Amino acid sequence: QCLLSGSWRSNTGCRMVVSILGKDGSFSGSYLPGPAAGGSRILTSPLEGSQQDAGPVPHPTFSFTVHWQLQAQTTAFLGQCYVGTNGDETLHAVWLLREAADSPDEDWKATR
Repeated sequence: QCLLSGSWRSNTGCRMVVSILGKDGSFSGSYLPGPAAGGSRILTSPLEGSQQDAGPVPHPTFSFTVHWQLQAQTTAFLGQCYVGTNGDETLHAVWLLREAADSPDEDWKATR
């Protein structure tokens, strides 16, 4: 069984802390980007998300969003938690980062 609650670190040095899962699968926590994000003004930012099922499932899917402090950006993550044969839990996720665009003409470059 894979549990999202706790502290996670990515291979790029990002850190995520997830609170206890609610009965409905919802969770909250905090996210701090790693050194690859650059900039000294990067702060720990709040995250909100949900897991497909709060019950014991072997490899649950999840999603969460991070609203970045001091920046007009939001990132959405979508992934799945896996438990390896040695018992290690890993998260595999894709993400989209959305920056505020100044106009509809600038919309095309606002999502990475």
